[in-house]
Amino acid sequence: MNPTAFKYCLSVLAAASLLAGCAANNPYESERNVNRTAIYGGIGAAAGAITGAAVSSKKDRGKGALIGAAVAGAAGAGYGYYVDKQEAELRRAMQGTGVEVQREGDNLTLVMPGNVTFATDSATISGNFYGALNNLAQSFREYDQNTIDIVGHTDSTGPYQYNMDLSRRRAQSVASYLQGQGVPGSRMSVRGMGPDQPVASNADAYGRQQNRRVEINLRPMPGAYQ
Repeated sequence: MNPTAFKYCLSVLAAASLLAGCAANNPYESERNVNRTAIYGGIGAAAGAITGAAVSSKKDRGKGALIGAAVAGAAGAGYGYYVDKQEAELRRAMQGTGVEVQREGDNLTLVMPGNVTFATDSATISGNFYGALNNLAQSFREYDQNTIDIVGHTDSTGPYQYNMDLSRRRAQSVASYLQGQGVPGSRMSVRGMGPDQPVASNADAYGRQQNRRVEINLRPMPGAYQ
């Protein structure tokens, strides 16, 4: 590798290390799951720079290093960058609706409180929640590189099997509405967990209210941005 290309590679490697260090030492990481776009993109760029320089002719090795860095960096960021954009859009669209957007790595979860989405002991979607679901459907149509797993949950009040059935019917109601708004059914799966996965104590009204919810889990499709 000639000196010019070598200098390019060293510069890209240094930038990648800096990005990775900044992300890894983020003091707020315990409060919010930071994305890994910078790390993966930087490392990919470094590898791409070396590859680009290696396969180029002597005359074009410096240029090859830059092109390799750009292409591999974008590919390395890939799905992480995609989720960054999707997360930002969902947070904007769900603001003021009561729906919570959570992120863990490249996985997104939407938590829809039962008291907002459904009337008590009902699987019929509340009329004032259609607007939020319309926004979700629009986002899911635009961002179509993930699967949509819809899971219903209840508190522990009442017969176990009744709660299992109710939780599934609620999840199915959400899936059916989204499909009616143009979200492909092939992307969606539906489950009812009843009271089996509480997020709070069922010993008091506040805890039971938190446990009554529908969650939408967004996961990368096999092969997405790979």
